[in-house]
Amino acid sequence: MKEEFYLKKGFTLTEMLISVSIFILIMLVVTSFNRDIFFINSGLQSNLNAQIEARNVLRVVVAELRSVSPSSLGAYALPQTGTSSIIFYSNVDNDQYKERIRYFLQGTDFNRGIIHPSGSPLTYNVAQEQVQTLVRNVRNGATSTFDYFDKNYSGTSTPLSLPVDPLLVRLVRVTLFVDSDPNRFPGVITLTSQAMLRNLKDNL
Repeated sequence: MKEEFYLKKGFTLTEMLISVSIFILIMLVVTSFNRDIFFINSGLQSNLNAQIEARNVLRVVVAELRSVSPSSLGAYALPQTGTSSIIFYSNVDNDQYKERIRYFLQGTDFNRGIIHPSGSPLTYNVAQEQVQTLVRNVRNGATSTFDYFDKNYSGTSTPLSLPVDPLLVRLVRVTLFVDSDPNRFPGVITLTSQAMLRNLKDNL
């Protein structure tokens, strides 16, 4: 009788299988949850780093644009005004000469090119341009990286129509859409800033 009572109180094979199945299911759910949390946190951290990097870059771009001025050879301060690239002259290293600065979007990389004038007579040798990638994973697509406004800009004005006449430009807006991984949360971060071209300002 004692042996029969013991057998009745034990787990059957079916009960064991059900218990193991439930345990495995719970472990799978917990593992999947932890994995999702890890990927979300990783995506947030990656986009946060990209956002900080892009903001710092925009500060530099804006500072350099504000101080545009004619080249050391007398060329106009703003020779190129494209939707994905801009070229201007500015003294960014506080020496006696103005540097030729080019910001441009190439694929998903936002780059900066700089040419220091050299030689006698003085020239800006394009072959000597030093290019550096500043922001990666830029997803502007067909959206303009650079928008241009004239002296009538009021804060809500529409950009100058293409092709932009550099002689009319008094303010430049820079916009970057950054996403380190389009397939992961949280998605695209939009960063924008604008610079008044102080040395070209004529609407005082």
